[in-house]
Order: sequence, then structure tokens, then C-alpha cells
Amino acid sequence: MEFKPRTLAVVMATIGLTAAASAQAVTLEEAIQQTLATNPQILTTTNERLSRDEEIKQARAGYFPKVDVSAGIGREWSDNANTRTDAYPGDDRWLTRKETAINLRQMVFDGFATRSEVQRQEARVDSAAYTVAGTAQNTGLRTTEAYLELLRQQDLLKLAEDNMAAHQRIHDQIRLRSESGVGRTADLDQVEGRLARAEANVVAARNNVKEAEAAYIRVVGAPPEALERPTGAEAALPSTVEQAISSGLNNHPTLKSSLADVDAALAQHEASKHAFYPRFDIEVGRTWNEDWDGREGEDEDFTAMLRMRWNLFNGGADTARKQQTAHLINEAKEISNNTQRQVEESLRLSWTSYQSTKEQRDYLQKHVDATKRTREAYTKQFNIGQRTLLDVLDTENEVFEASRAFVTADYTNLFAQYRMLVGMGTFFETLQIEPPAESIPLAANTSTE
Repeated sequence: MEFKPRTLAVVMATIGLTAAASAQAVTLEEAIQQTLATNPQILTTTNERLSRDEEIKQARAGYFPKVDVSAGIGREWSDNANTRTDAYPGDDRWLTRKETAINLRQMVFDGFATRSEVQRQEARVDSAAYTVAGTAQNTGLRTTEAYLELLRQQDLLKLAEDNMAAHQRIHDQIRLRSESGVGRTADLDQVEGRLARAEANVVAARNNVKEAEAAYIRVVGAPPEALERPTGAEAALPSTVEQAISSGLNNHPTLKSSLADVDAALAQHEASKHAFYPRFDIEVGRTWNEDWDGREGEDEDFTAMLRMRWNLFNGGADTARKQQTAHLINEAKEISNNTQRQVEESLRLSWTSYQSTKEQRDYLQKHVDATKRTREAYTKQFNIGQRTLLDVLDTENEVFEASRAFVTADYTNLFAQYRMLVGMGTFFETLQIEPPAESIPLAANTSTE
């Protein structure tokens, strides 16, 4: 076969487009990874985590010395023992006062306030890290939902187009019969009505695909390319719901975040006790003063002191603060208990959805196979006059509806599998997706160093 230049160019262009389309195919894992890098909700929580890292540094600053430098110059009026001498004609005088000082203060003991505050901030960082992990998992699940929904709508569009094509073939067959005088006009009218409904279904299906694409873009942040149907996560699921719940209670990031909040409340309670202890500081100071307090000339000194400060009465505020933090501990514990119940409830619901749609999908597949066999038999019987056109059209519609129901159940079951992974806290691990670095708690970072 000889190709003309223009024909060859068209063929090469087609091959190039096909290769480009296949190269741009996006897997579910790639879509989730892209979402993790650009989704605003995840970036919000990661910045919250980073800000709490800086709060740890602020808390640790309590262990380090504080150095202050001061300087000043101005006019000073004095009337004191220094000015009431025979050297001065009056009892007061004006001088240009100059002063410079440097002071160093090192905390020795502050009632464990700094230690407790560091522990509190470390717990808050872990809480923020688990919040990042939870947000990332939930966003990954929303990405999965948008990804699967787009695939589902595309499959439903294909079914609608196939259904329309089937009705078009029947319409053409009946029209030929009617034009040849073999068929009846009523049959042609009936098939034209069914064809119009099939065309309307295609229009609706195309609109649903556009809506699914818009939802995908909103979550992922990029238009969808060619999507690949994921294999699912059934192999990673446990055999019983109790095993799934056990995994969720050990790994769910939202539950871990609530437990870290309990640790933060405990540390805050310990920090509130510092007001009942004396505070000890080492203070070293050096001053350079001139013409001050009514005396002319330089006045310098150096001090190195151990100072104790102890508030003996503060109007009951310190006791109230201690009681307040005790109530905050109970509040954090109850929030954690409620989170645990929510995790368990979510897993039970996901397990029920997974099991029911799995069983439903098997029955719907049998329904699809049976209706297809019926359609084939009815078509043959119609061609030999043993079935009416209405029988053929009804079986064609039943195949369409059965296929739609199967596709919906199939994708619902697939999504339930990923929802189970999120509830168990193993979503990223199973899909081998790298979570945000900010989702790693301090203890994990320390153990890997």
C-alpha cells in the first residue's frame, strides 16, 4: 500500500496524538499526590504545623539567658543630699544625665514552668501534625471520590451512547420495514419515541460528565486527563469489622490528634503550678552613668546577684488557673472519647457499605448477563415474528438500566474500599503515597534521626 504525503502526515499525527494521550494518563495515586501538593486545605494545616514548630522554639527560650542593653541622655533636676553641700550655692541643680547599662538574667528555677510549656508546645505540634495527616487523608479520599465519580459518569455515558446506537439500529430496521410496506406505522412511531428518550439520556449523561469534571478540578486543581480505573484496595482490607476497628483506633490520625491534645492539656496543668513556687534567677549587671542624681562625674557599678521572687498572694487567681486547666484536661479527654466513637461508627458504616455493595454487585452482574441473553433471544424471535417490537424495546431498556445499576454498585463498592482505608488510618501506606512531611509527629522525627 502506498501512502501519499498528506495521508502519511495524517497517520503520523494520529499516532502522535494517541501516544500523547496515553502518556498523559493519570492514575489515582498520581491524582492524589498532585492534590496533596496543591490543595489549599492541606496547605493551611501544614502552615499551622510549621507555626507551632516556632512556638516550641519560643518555649525553649526560657532556658536561655536574657540580655538587655539600655542607654539614655537627658536633663535631670535634683534636690537631695548630694546638692545640699557647701560646694553648691543652692539646694538644687540641673545636670545633663547620661546612663548606659547591660544586664544578663539566667533562670535557675521557675517552678518547672518552662519545662511544662515546652512539653505543651511539643504536644500541640504533634496534634497539628496528626491534623495534617487527617486532612491529607480526607482530601485524598475526596480526590478518590471525584476520580471514581468521573470514571463512573464516563462509563454511564458510554452505556447511554451504546443504548442510543442500539435504538438507532432498531429504528433503521423498522423504518426500512415500514417503507417497504412490511412494518406498521405504529411500530415506527413507537421506536422513534424510544430513540428520542435514548438521545435525551445521552445529553443528560454528557452533562453529568461535565459536572464530574468540574468537581474533579475543584479537588485536584487540574483538569482531568485520561483516567485509569484503579484496581481497588480489597486485598488490604481485613476479614472482620473488629480488625478494621482495631486498626482505626491505633492509626487514625484524628484520634491521635485528640490524644495529643490531652497531653497538651496535662502539660498546661503542670505549668499552672509554677505560680506556687519561688523563682530564682542569676542576674549580672554593669552600668556606666554620668552626672546623675545631682552629682557631677562618672558613676559605674557591677553586680552579680542570685535573686528570689515569690508571690505570696495573687487574689486567688493562681488557684483558679490551676482548677481551670484541670477542667481543660477533662474536656480534652471527652473530646478524644467522642472522636474514638466517631472513628468506630465511621468504620462500621464503611464496612456495611463495602459488604452490601459487594454482594449487590454480584447479583447485579447476574442480572446484566440474564438481560443480555434475553435481549439476544428476543431479537431473534422478533426477526421471525414470535416477539413484538415492544418486547424488544423493553428488553433493550432493561439491559441499559441493569448495566447502569451494576456500574453504580461497582464504583460504590470501590469507593467503600478506599473509605475503609481512611477509617483504618492506612490510606497512604496501602496506596504507597508519600504523605506531607508536616504530617510526621516529633516522636517519629526523633526516632529516625
